[in-house]
Amino acid sequence: MADNALVTGAAGGIGFEFCKLLASKGYDLVMVDMDANGLEKSRQALKNESDVNIEIFVQDLSAESAATSIIDFVTDQGLEIDLIFNNAGFGNFGYFAESSWVKDRAMLQVHMITATQLIKLLLPGMISRGKGYILNNASVAAFVPGPLMSTYHASKSYLLNFTQALANEMKGTNIKATVICPGMTKTNFAKANGNDDPNIKFNIMDSDFVAEYAFNALMKGKVVAVPGFWNKLSAFLPRLLSRDTVANMVGNIQRKNHAKRADEKANKTL
Repeated sequence: MADNALVTGAAGGIGFEFCKLLASKGYDLVMVDMDANGLEKSRQALKNESDVNIEIFVQDLSAESAATSIIDFVTDQGLEIDLIFNNAGFGNFGYFAESSWVKDRAMLQVHMITATQLIKLLLPGMISRGKGYILNNASVAAFVPGPLMSTYHASKSYLLNFTQALANEMKGTNIKATVICPGMTKTNFAKANGNDDPNIKFNIMDSDFVAEYAFNALMKGKVVAVPGFWNKLSAFLPRLLSRDTVANMVGNIQRKNHAKRADEKANKTL
């Protein structure tokens, strides 16, 4: 019997590439996303390349009932989840005092509450069966304070710390927990958070590379996985400099991005 994997944010980007990789290795899939059309297209694309069983479930992960709705669906299908990838996420770019609380709250729900609750509901079954893999998608942003993306950086820091603590609790079991911390990646993330033309572009990774890096790290039991030299350097930076200095550095970059976006908006209205 094939192992079952549950992947959120599976319609595109890293989530889809991770599903593609899992399918090539014989995993049956439960693909979750709020994008119904994208989810169906992704399922068909995978069906054309593999013969694994693929279930799709359309769900807005910012809903308070998202985790229980997903688990109810999985239970109704008679499935036991052996691997979960909490991949779904988005950002909110701009000054905190001016940003949308609706978007902030939704992001915090997706990154922290829904992701944590899904693990909470799936982990006991993994423990009783004596195997399981937990993968959370944080970001290199988890290592540094992020002015103009304050809630995003904070929520990713939560995922980093939570996964590290969970991995420690699972020592001596056959449950592995990994947090992948990529930098900028070729997905729809930047466009969705309103910063689709950043000043720094040289370190943008392909989503299939990040997906493969994450899978290999998970299988090896590596707790914190940071792909790429520049991302590793960014993650190490707070160990060399004070957090205040790092906050100033990140803030200066983000203010330039914010000013650039403001100029572009002004030009469009002329």
